[in-house]
Amino acid sequence: MSLKPRGLHFGAGNIGRGFIAPLLLRSGYHVVFADVDKDLIDTINRDKSYDVHILDSTTEGADNVEEVNRVKGVLATTDDILSELAHPKLKLITTAVGPPVLAKIAPTIAKGIKARREAGAGVINIVACENAIGATTQLEEHIHKHLEEEDKHYISVHVGFANCSVDRIVPPFDPHSHDGPTESVLDVGVENFFEWVVDAKPLKPNSGLEVPIKGMTLTEHLPAYNERKLFTLNCGHAVTAYLGHLKGHTTIADSIADPEILSIVQGALHNESGKALCKRHSQFEESQHKEYINTILRRFANEAVKDDVVRVGRQPLRKLGKDDRLVGPTRLCVEYGIVPAQNLAMGIAAALRYSNDDDEQSVEMQSKLRDLGVEAYITELTGWQKEEDATKSVVEAYHKLERWINMPN
Repeated sequence: MSLKPRGLHFGAGNIGRGFIAPLLLRSGYHVVFADVDKDLIDTINRDKSYDVHILDSTTEGADNVEEVNRVKGVLATTDDILSELAHPKLKLITTAVGPPVLAKIAPTIAKGIKARREAGAGVINIVACENAIGATTQLEEHIHKHLEEEDKHYISVHVGFANCSVDRIVPPFDPHSHDGPTESVLDVGVENFFEWVVDAKPLKPNSGLEVPIKGMTLTEHLPAYNERKLFTLNCGHAVTAYLGHLKGHTTIADSIADPEILSIVQGALHNESGKALCKRHSQFEESQHKEYINTILRRFANEAVKDDVVRVGRQPLRKLGKDDRLVGPTRLCVEYGIVPAQNLAMGIAAALRYSNDDDEQSVEMQSKLRDLGVEAYITELTGWQKEEDATKSVVEAYHKLERWINMPN
């Protein structure tokens, strides 16, 4: 039997293959993918390896390619998954399945926990690597619904549930368009930058994670990192996408190369959300946060990452949530007296002007705007009053953007 610790990852898609698996392998883990896609699992077990292409337009010559090898796949709909969950060398369970799917994998993990208890297996930790705050807590709640009392006691002692913040752009990728040592349908393209910040407090000791996973940052201040990512990366991404869509740009790189858009995004991140974040979270020094913002702007400008503005801008109503990436940092600016947040207002207004007949939320939003008018709809979405400066700034920005519609780029 291999002496390597094992990591079981639910979701053999691009995030799992391009982000989580390489980090675990670099740290000495044997990686097992679990998925419901039989063809995908069969391919993993046949090839046992694939290439991760680092997409970086600043690097001359061929892509930087990292080989991921000695991986295994298991079909999550068979009893084989229970054997993996009960494996004595299993130290870590991770997921990248999408938040709505967490409830679907919870019964399987609950059965696996029972199998671990019956087998006398050791301590494990579970980290849901989803693009959602508190995803691991959601998974834990779903799992508890399927546990017997004996297993609930076991889990309190032997299983740690740690929330995390994950950040890496993994765009759609065509393996045939890139050179590498091999060419496989499993190949994936990723940007060079990544960040994986995990809440250290819930992790169980003696689980293997006391030896740090390369690329994983443990923190006792995860909420601050969650907010930093949402109000910086996600905020800037959305503002760039919506403004770019108005001007007819198709990718994030093309949009951020537009001087007018770049100026607004820089203002939103440096002068507005960034200042508010540093006031709220003392661990973020202004100089360090400035460099974090500049890194994000360089990531947006990476032409090798073909990140489509329609992909980034999809589901505008979700992104216009009161605590989400656009309204959330604006509310934080109001709280700390950084007003008027005119650049963030331009981002919110651009989101309101996002018109895409293939996006249900966009269609709903445009219908509401026609029925209520822009001012009334802003108050409904945000909870701000009509007389508030934030509302007035967004209304003003909305009308300013009229000239951007169908503007030649």
